[in-house]
Amino acid sequence: MIDAREGSLPPGLLVHGAAEIVTMAGGLRRGKAQADAAVLAGGSQSPTVAGSPAGRGVATSGAAGTLAIACWEGRIRSVGPLDDVLRQLAGEGLDGLDPARFVQVDGQGRTVTPGLVDSHTHLVFAGSREGEIVLRQRGASYLEILAAGGGILSTVAQTRAASTDELLRSGRRWLAAMLRHGATTVEVKSGYGLERAAELRQLEVTARLGAEGPMEIVPTYLGAHAVAPEFRGRPDSVEAYLDDVIEVQLPAVAKQGIARFCDVFCEEGVFTAEQSRRVLLAGARHGLTPRLHADELRPSGGAELAAELGAASADHLGVPSQAGIDALARANASGVPVVATLLPATSLFLKAEEYGPGRQLIERGIPLALGTDFNPGTSPSPNLQLVLSLGVLRLGLSPAEALAAVTINAAHALRLGDSHGSLEPGKVADLVVWDVPTHAQIPYWLGADLVRTVVKRGRVVFAA
Repeated sequence: MIDAREGSLPPGLLVHGAAEIVTMAGGLRRGKAQADAAVLAGGSQSPTVAGSPAGRGVATSGAAGTLAIACWEGRIRSVGPLDDVLRQLAGEGLDGLDPARFVQVDGQGRTVTPGLVDSHTHLVFAGSREGEIVLRQRGASYLEILAAGGGILSTVAQTRAASTDELLRSGRRWLAAMLRHGATTVEVKSGYGLERAAELRQLEVTARLGAEGPMEIVPTYLGAHAVAPEFRGRPDSVEAYLDDVIEVQLPAVAKQGIARFCDVFCEEGVFTAEQSRRVLLAGARHGLTPRLHADELRPSGGAELAAELGAASADHLGVPSQAGIDALARANASGVPVVATLLPATSLFLKAEEYGPGRQLIERGIPLALGTDFNPGTSPSPNLQLVLSLGVLRLGLSPAEALAAVTINAAHALRLGDSHGSLEPGKVADLVVWDVPTHAQIPYWLGADLVRTVVKRGRVVFAA
């Protein structure tokens, strides 16, 4: 692996020889446009590369239709046919043909996409919950396991007991796995602390992991993930805990200054839509943008609430009501779109009958994203590439629709759509080289190791 922070590397990077570049240019995808991946198709040959064997030579023309992407100082400078890209670099006076100024990556007739964006994870945790698989096989439901002190509460106990170094080691392990499968930006929630100090520690670990790089991390506060164990058994347990979230935890989280979003588990048996509204409005008063877990197991009013508050995203949506879908469609039509983020790996792991109304959401013009929901209880997979495949196989998406859902739309779910999620001049230079000649094969080779190169902010951070 090459360190993305290595100051001695040249400021430029040139990826050449790609057979196909999925640019996702043009902004948020919704409706029929979700299937428009803005693909550039070229030849399958690589250009001649003159220069050092270390890969810092100058790409020259010599293969008709060869495509290229030029990056400079962490941003995309040019995308298109190699000859056009080289002419543009030379014309801009960047000393673009100086071998010492550009690292070279030979695409070898492969496919290049934007770096994947995982907009829903619970990365910072301790322990595991493999025993719950057997409980579910014996008929126990998710909410029954939670009510018995398992589920989220089991992870809360293990996370509270873990040292900060243990949480950091675990986070590094799984971030590396995410990177190997093409993710370059990841949202990370708290929610396994459920009290002020433990929640702040989770967010601090998240910030430290982001500072270490190369993965870019977007932190979310999820204190309203479940009722903390200290409050259970009280007649006013839910309301008392929400008072703690609003009056104790949120002010401390805001003062800490790490979290960008406030999330709530809006679900029957957890927090109602009205209770979720209280938390999200309180978070907004502290400058935290709302997002929420909505309608995962039963219709809960979560989709309607997300539309009402103009949340960045409504996630899970395994079984939203028709009224909820209508509300999301109206929000989109009014110019304040809420990204619907489906999490099919969770549905698979919970053996759910419903994976979410992916096709209906697209047909209603609602922007659709996909995420891993990576967590130790209901989606222990850090592989966003696998989720992309599940989007095709279980949600009925086309390969292009699924790719949009893990790139440009997922970036918009994190309010990063203006800088991330597509390969356009001026945007952050995050990209992946896949060992397939066309994007249609990425979800087709189920679970295969297809990633050959990952670039983060113009630096190679993974090379297979």
